[in-house]
Amino acid sequence: MVVDISAPPRAPEPGPGPGPEPATKGRLKRRPAAWVAMYHSVSDCPDDPYNISVTPARLDQQLAWLARRGLRGVSVRELLAARALGAERGLVGLTFDDGYADFVTAALPVLRRHGFTATVFVLSGRVGGENAWEPTGPRKPLLDEDGIRRAAAAGMEIASHGLTHVDLTTAPEDVLHSEADDSRHRLAALIGDDVEGFCYPYGRIDERAAAAVRRAGYRYACSIAPGPAGCGDFALPRIHVGQADTPVRLELKRRLARVCGRALEAS
Repeated sequence: MVVDISAPPRAPEPGPGPGPEPATKGRLKRRPAAWVAMYHSVSDCPDDPYNISVTPARLDQQLAWLARRGLRGVSVRELLAARALGAERGLVGLTFDDGYADFVTAALPVLRRHGFTATVFVLSGRVGGENAWEPTGPRKPLLDEDGIRRAAAAGMEIASHGLTHVDLTTAPEDVLHSEADDSRHRLAALIGDDVEGFCYPYGRIDERAAAAVRRAGYRYACSIAPGPAGCGDFALPRIHVGQADTPVRLELKRRLARVCGRALEAS
């Protein structure tokens, strides 16, 4: 579940990229800002009260639009590694929140067809369960252990969305700690690899939540809108993508990303 406040209408590591663009009139020209797309469920479900679903056909159309523009969808881990080298040009981060089971059955085939990767934010306390945190709408199954391992084996980044999908900004200290720390250790044990990323449930973040995620040992965290000043890579903004986002709407969102604070500035 997500509050959509967007503006309206392990793959090979990237090699060294070009350095900063030449200065113009004594000022350093900014590199094109990278951006991160936020998806949730990929299904043909018509009952979608929270605007969290795209059909496989729409996802295919959206990824084809990226490819036609010479862009490649990658996990957040890969995007940040490229950014550290000044080589993020041509990359777009792709994220899928909540870890729906349809990621493996519906999203993964489309991603592989385009040669893209993505980050899947999994709720490690609800593995094999369903989206019980949503008060209304259809019940959707979440990835089980086998599904999570299949996604990781296909080159997708597995990252944490907490344990149970609670608002960390209102959680007591013990819950905040377990949602951030325990979820990371559970996922790492499941996939046999480090878990570098976190995603704040509902996109809600404050200084306390960001500090807890940083202490838990993550290297980055995704929100929706930019977080409190000083959070840096622990409040990476994203652009919500839904069923209504045709190529025209995606182009508008791309152009507005920096203006609306939804782009990743150069590190």
